[in-house]
Amino acid sequence: MERQFGTLNNLTTSLAIETHPPRVRQHGAGAKDVEFWLDGEAGSSGALKVEAKGGAKGKGKGKGKGKGKGKARSESSAASGSGKYISVFDFFRTTYNRVLQHPELPLINCGNRENPMYLPAEVCIVFPGQPAKSKLDGSQTQQMIRHAVRKPWENAASIVGEGIQTVGLDENSNVLLRSFGLKITPGLIKVPGRILAGPKVIYKGNKTADPRFGSWNMINIKFNTAGSLSRWSYLMISLPRARDSFDQQSLGAVMNEFRQALGKIGVNTAPPLPGQRLQLQHSDDPAIGSTLQRAAGALDPLFIILPETNIPLYKRIKTLADKDYGIHTICSVGPKLAKDRGRDQYMANVALKFNLKLGGINQIVENKNLGIVDQNKTMVVGIDVTHPSPGSSSNAPSVSAMVASIDKFLGQWPATLRIQRARQENVDDLAEMLKSHLNLWKTKGKHTTFPENILIYRDGVSKSQYDMVLSQELPQLRRACEQVYPAADTKKRFPLFTIIICGKRHKTRFYPTTEQGCDRSGNTKPGTVVDRRVTEARNWDFFLQAHAALQGTARPCHYYIVHDEIFRQIYAKVIPPSFHNVADVIKDLTHNICYLFGRATKAVSLCPPAYYADLACERARCYLASLFDTPSPSAAPSMTGTSTAGGYDVLYLELDIVKALIASVPLRKGNDEF
Repeated sequence: MERQFGTLNNLTTSLAIETHPPRVRQHGAGAKDVEFWLDGEAGSSGALKVEAKGGAKGKGKGKGKGKGKGKARSESSAASGSGKYISVFDFFRTTYNRVLQHPELPLINCGNRENPMYLPAEVCIVFPGQPAKSKLDGSQTQQMIRHAVRKPWENAASIVGEGIQTVGLDENSNVLLRSFGLKITPGLIKVPGRILAGPKVIYKGNKTADPRFGSWNMINIKFNTAGSLSRWSYLMISLPRARDSFDQQSLGAVMNEFRQALGKIGVNTAPPLPGQRLQLQHSDDPAIGSTLQRAAGALDPLFIILPETNIPLYKRIKTLADKDYGIHTICSVGPKLAKDRGRDQYMANVALKFNLKLGGINQIVENKNLGIVDQNKTMVVGIDVTHPSPGSSSNAPSVSAMVASIDKFLGQWPATLRIQRARQENVDDLAEMLKSHLNLWKTKGKHTTFPENILIYRDGVSKSQYDMVLSQELPQLRRACEQVYPAADTKKRFPLFTIIICGKRHKTRFYPTTEQGCDRSGNTKPGTVVDRRVTEARNWDFFLQAHAALQGTARPCHYYIVHDEIFRQIYAKVIPPSFHNVADVIKDLTHNICYLFGRATKAVSLCPPAYYADLACERARCYLASLFDTPSPSAAPSMTGTSTAGGYDVLYLELDIVKALIASVPLRKGNDEF
């Protein structure tokens, strides 16, 4: 028989908490170690029903099992001090005549920090179907993906057959719709679409790859522009309770095999310096710092073999290598590298990162496929902002990132980062960030002039913030150019700006209407573009699915042109023969750039400038792991700075990860000791 409990909120009114706060002996305290104030008026009459609110931030519902009676204290009695402290264990025993079977287990705070409500886990039922507001770990994320992934036709059939009933819009159960004579049809909307042809992907010696299905391989192909690997070595990390994937002899053999794999795809590789095995006790072991410090004086880069997928250790390595010691690091997971089956493909994927960090260019596309970019007068920029996630510190900041091309090949994308006020979507320091990239355009790209055009792909902006981009961010960009461009150029209104918003967080999905329109996974084919019926009739936007989905239903990217000075002006009189209008020119250019993501031999779903900016934001989260990855919001350290009503004074900190992520800069050189 199911029983009801009195809500502990009634036992901890706000006034009582102020005068007699709960006593919690330690973190993770059990029922005997948590005491709350019980009013003298509390008696045994009047059953109370509990609706325990649970979850990461006090949301969700829980329902107790058991029966008992109690009475909520009055605020006047709490103020008078009439009452006593009682443990949760004793309260359940005396009030509900229930002896808790597991008093050692931590209590659940079903309220919040300011107004706690403590319940033993054994008396709670967690209602299913609640959204998880806390951050999922790796295993939970994998399980969620496995549960959510369905074939496109299964997804479409589910929407048509069950969608209306699921959201409560069927005429039988929705009285409001029925009263107005409205009926929702269950079928999907048919929209016109077309498939853009993929570009010609070019490697060294003008060898081309066949991207017919949105992906290709590098068999008998070398990087378009390969770097040179002269002073490098490897480090195998061991952790307690994690099995090493290699012994010393087998590790040396695999590294020799990897060197040969690099040579096959064009990287001039010297033999590695003798590697090391490093035994760590935990992911924060200071030995990793001293080892990287020694390596930074002798190597460029360092290949690190991790014992397992260990995110905290990975973040620690990247933070120390990028920020503190200035050394390129490429991390590999030992068990994956040790597999004989598919090792050549795995090594080829690792080699893609190697070459980028050496300053190389993995692939380019045919000149005609890049339109105005091929004239070497257009800089392509990506901008993104990442915000604190559930479980982050209460004063964790947001981080903005900007990446930008340095030449017409779009092979290297230096990145800059800024910290700004939490949850703020507009970027505060765009002017300084753009000036940094304009200087890189001249120095790294070896240009004598600044770009005439700046094409921006802006990620992470909701529809309600489109005006913010124009009113707050575009003026910053113009101000930066006024400060660095010659007066003659600014008088000509150079540079011209075009800003395209990239959106992936939407619910729009496309399903092919014929079997001939499917790719091998049952999705629409790579290059599918839709710009009718489900787009804004009076605005300029389109959906583009450039990639082939690896699993599940492909999600297209929504591109919204909020501002254009480049394309309408350049093509005002003459449209290229293969296009019908200016809109087609932008769609084709965006689609072709999706084949230039240097870390993959496939077209990607998000245009690479925005994709790289997102990666830069993720790297910043590594640097700020103490704020972003905390057990609870209250457990994290504080940002330095003066507290304000908004949280804290913003720390403007540029984390230039040109050397760390996707470009090459001179690193410190030292002796051969490692």
